[in-house]
Amino acid sequence: MSGKEAVRIESRSDRWRFVCPRGHRDWEPTNHHFWCAACARRDDVDGVFYKLHDRRDDRLLEREQVRLVTPYGPYDPEIDREGST
Repeated sequence: MSGKEAVRIESRSDRWRFVCPRGHRDWEPTNHHFWCAACARRDDVDGVFYKLHDRRDDRLLEREQVRLVTPYGPYDPEIDREGST
């Protein structure tokens, strides 16, 4: 098992737990970072961000610290496969 935090990106409970730094749940992974639709709709905020906020443990997680999982396997096999560092 890797030391990364598994985030099931299609899970409602994980979407409540892992949010963008401004607290939105409608983020998506993209190009080794994240993008938030709610933030992108604002004029004063960029939708791109690099750390997910874990609301349960109140910590910020870099993209490399999470393993994004879909029902079909890792989101990005390069960095999300189990055991990747």
